[in-house]
Amino acid sequence: MRLTLLVPELIWPEPNDQLTLGKLAAPGFEWLAAHAEFSRQPRRAFEHTLADHFGLTDAPFGALRLLGETGKQQIEEGHWLCADPVHLRFHHERIVLADAGAFELELEEAHAITAALNSEFADIGRFHVATARRWYLQLNATVNEKFAPISTIAGRRLDSDLTDKNGPLKPAVNSVWLWGGGPLGDVPAPLFSAVCSDNPLATGLALAAGIEAPPCPASLSTLLADSAPNDTPLVLLDTLLPPVLYENSDDWRNAFAALERDWFVPLRAALGGKIETLTIVAPTIYGQLTWTLHGKDRWKFWRKSRPLQAIAKELAEGTPQ
Repeated sequence: MRLTLLVPELIWPEPNDQLTLGKLAAPGFEWLAAHAEFSRQPRRAFEHTLADHFGLTDAPFGALRLLGETGKQQIEEGHWLCADPVHLRFHHERIVLADAGAFELELEEAHAITAALNSEFADIGRFHVATARRWYLQLNATVNEKFAPISTIAGRRLDSDLTDKNGPLKPAVNSVWLWGGGPLGDVPAPLFSAVCSDNPLATGLALAAGIEAPPCPASLSTLLADSAPNDTPLVLLDTLLPPVLYENSDDWRNAFAALERDWFVPLRAALGGKIETLTIVAPTIYGQLTWTLHGKDRWKFWRKSRPLQAIAKELAEGTPQ
């Protein structure tokens, strides 16, 4: 099997954070990192990294994510945007945006809010609710403005991103973040046999490309039990992303520990056996990081593991601006 893992925020937070990284046991990942070929590219949003694996440079995230929500091969034609509910607040004289994971929102409330928006902004388009946290806007006319994915905005200052004050849409309309616009088009067939994920955007990309889109397996052993030797799956492990958006170090440590137990430690044993090639891609604050291993790499006994905190420190010292 040639396995690709996409793991957003795999290295976080600052290396001097002793509470988070100081005593974090990561022998599985540290061994993999030590024996891998490493490459580093400029920082990139996880959504763009995901689209890159499908050969898309300008992906219509709204239409693709909605496709993943419905689980069908097609959605209604039109220009779609993600229209995610957010909360704007002032913090030290700056505007900070929190996504819907930071506050309670019931599905009934979501429908009531979007009904009001549809009444107010019928000339722009129509809002649709997929879940309480994920909404969509079907525009009456194409708009070419591009806004950052919400994963790069949540929890961060917003004023620097409001660049086009005179455009037909603003990034925030009544506390709705609009992004990922475009009609659903053709998606090139990737090199993967399947995309295993619980993320609707990844599921939508797989469906649009015509490949299988099963749920994310609970562990490497589950994946191997359900796969053939020649499979080439992409597995999205995104459990580290929400704790980073909310700066919750305890949840990040717990999520990392689960990945270590269920994936990284078993991968060390499987490399060179059922796993022929392993690629770990990690969009992080330190850039887009990639570790690539082949079965023969497990015999590179001269490569010694380093603590996760030491890896983070080295990355921080060379972080591109």
